[in-house]
Amino acid sequence: MNIPSDLKYTKTHEWIKLEANGTALIGITDHAQDLLGDIVFVELPTIGKRITAGDECGVIESVKAAADIYAPISGEVVAINDQLSGAPETINKNAYGAWIFKVKPTNSGELTALLNATDYKKTVDSETH
Repeated sequence: MNIPSDLKYTKTHEWIKLEANGTALIGITDHAQDLLGDIVFVELPTIGKRITAGDECGVIESVKAAADIYAPISGEVVAINDQLSGAPETINKNAYGAWIFKVKPTNSGELTALLNATDYKKTVDSETH
C-alpha cells in the first residue's frame, strides 16, 4: 500500500497536500481507490463553494459502489480537476497524482488535526483486521 509521507490524511481516506502558495490539493488515497475498484464517475464540487471540514463535497462512483468525498479542511474551492470528468479512472492509476479539487484554507490550524502517514497506516490496518 502506497502512503506518501509528505501528505496529510483523514480517517475517511482523503489526502491533502499544502502547496507553496497556501492552497491545498485534495484527493482520495490509494487505499480508497483500491476499495472502490474501477472508478467510473467523479462528482466535483463547484468552484467558489465554501466548505467546512467534515462536509460532504463530492462523490466518487465505481462499478462496485459510490462513496462521498469529505472536506479535510475548511475553505473555498478554488479549482477542480476537470480531467476527471472525462477520465475518472485516472484516480485508479495514480491516486496521489490525480487531485480532485483545490481549496484555499480559511483555518490552517485544521491541518494539525489530520493524520500523518504513520497514523493513517494504523487506521487502514485496524480496518482490515
